[in-house]
Amino acid sequence: MKKTFLMLIFAGTILNCAAQKIGETKQEVKTGTDAAQPFMFSLNTLTAENPRWNIHYSGSYGERTNGQFGYDGLGQQFGVKGYLGSRFTLYATAAIGFANSGGVTSAQQAEVIRDLVGGKGISGFRLGAGLGLSRDWSSVGSAISRITASFDKTNWRMAGNLRFEKAFNRTRDKLDFISSFGYQHRVSNVLYLGFEALGQDLEGFWEQDEAEGGAKVMIGPSINLEPNHSKLSFSISGGPVFYATRSQVIPSEAIREIGSVASGNGYTIRALVNFNLHR
Repeated sequence: MKKTFLMLIFAGTILNCAAQKIGETKQEVKTGTDAAQPFMFSLNTLTAENPRWNIHYSGSYGERTNGQFGYDGLGQQFGVKGYLGSRFTLYATAAIGFANSGGVTSAQQAEVIRDLVGGKGISGFRLGAGLGLSRDWSSVGSAISRITASFDKTNWRMAGNLRFEKAFNRTRDKLDFISSFGYQHRVSNVLYLGFEALGQDLEGFWEQDEAEGGAKVMIGPSINLEPNHSKLSFSISGGPVFYATRSQVIPSEAIREIGSVASGNGYTIRALVNFNLHR
């Protein structure tokens, strides 16, 4: 865990130095946030004022964890996110995992989310709901439903998700619950600092035979850098991963943000580079 915080502090120092240099040369003051994906574990919807189409690459590293983005080794993800009009957002990803013990595996998912409250502009409160499909690391298909909420102001923003997943496999849980929350505050014209928290497989609190090994929790710092007049933006987050409950079931290979802790506690770090196709 000490290694995690040292790495994040180092990354934050580097980003802050870069932000100061950018701020010295470009003093444009933003009146809102236009980040396509500022948080690592909470998905935000786009609006007509946001960048319309974006592609991203994210990499992660974890120890004593397994599964997507908590992969015990290196995990990589490629994704696309775009505004479809009429308050609809498309989000699709393909992930590749390289295990420390050798071997490569992949997973894909796609969702369409519509803002039901707000969504006509960036600033203010937005509440949305969406549906999607996924194929996990063991080629099991699932139906996805997600509720999104976000609040954006000039100097701060927050976002939260509640995701439901129904796997088309009788050995899996009847329904999986995943929740997340993130908060960031602007510390300079281009740099945001905050934290993120994630609760995974929360059905483990009432199901003793939870198929992914039990409910898991992660909380850690969050950094987002949005250089002015640039097509690129950067995010990093991570922290300790630990079980809130445990089941005796061997964890499945379902798509999960922080995987499952193999023994004791673990940690994961995830970084993302986003490219705006329209800026």
